[in-house]
Amino acid sequence: MSLHDDAVLVLEEFEGRAVEADLADGAEGAGQQALRKVYLDHLAAHADGLWKACGAGHLTASALVIDPARGRVLLTLHRKLRMWLQMGGHCEPGDRSLADAALREATEESGVSGLTLLPGGPVRLDRHAIPAPCHWHLDVQYAVLAPPGAVQTISDESLDLRWFRYDEVAGVADASVVNLLEATRARL
Repeated sequence: MSLHDDAVLVLEEFEGRAVEADLADGAEGAGQQALRKVYLDHLAAHADGLWKACGAGHLTASALVIDPARGRVLLTLHRKLRMWLQMGGHCEPGDRSLADAALREATEESGVSGLTLLPGGPVRLDRHAIPAPCHWHLDVQYAVLAPPGAVQTISDESLDLRWFRYDEVAGVADASVVNLLEATRARL
């Protein structure tokens, strides 16, 4: 199966979780359902919709590194954006699935070995504008569990890497990260 086919399948399966969110969360769930459609329409219109070269925007894969036993998450101070964010980025030709891309990005950017994907597929979707020529990141957001005693190592994509308690995240990160943390904690 190609990465494009995997992305379509992942997003089609995300519908059930989005519908459940519609019932449980009202407007937030409806927003997830609308984004799911935007992502699927994008992939239908753009065979290269997963790649950075797609001028109309492209799917990205990210993952929130979470340590539920200690009630904390690992965030990166992004070198270019100078914002505290979850790990993530562009899909690469060697990625077999969006989940693989998210796990690869989380491992590369955190330096933590032994990360495991939180079961159940993506946690949420988030679309954000980026500077031209690409215009949009259509982010498929996963969560990964840190192993006991995880030690992080700053990559060249980060200015800093730091663990934050759940209650500290809203004070340092934007709404997209806060929403991802809330959705992840609800899944736990």
